[in-house]
Amino acid sequence: MASEAVKKILEAEALSDKKNAEARKQRDDIISSASGKSSLAIQKRLSEAHSELSKLKSDYDKKLEEYKKNAENVCNKNIDSIRQQAEKNMGKAVDEIISRYF
Repeated sequence: MASEAVKKILEAEALSDKKNAEARKQRDDIISSASGKSSLAIQKRLSEAHSELSKLKSDYDKKLEEYKKNAENVCNKNIDSIRQQAEKNMGKAVDEIISRYF
């Protein structure tokens, strides 16, 4: 009777060890799978973020170019206006100087 009890205990321990080994293998498989899936998810998110960044950069580059063109046009108009005023004033100044000395 005692030997049968020992035999059952040993069988139970063997079964327990086998189930523990199976559980560890299953745990390792789950962790490995999850790790792979998370790596893919991270790569996908990084790719999406990079695409969005490229789009935003392109949009801002276009807006910057448009702003630069508008600013250049405004500056050129101001320069033309100042140049015309300077030419008028120069003509008046030359006439004034000539009239004072001659």
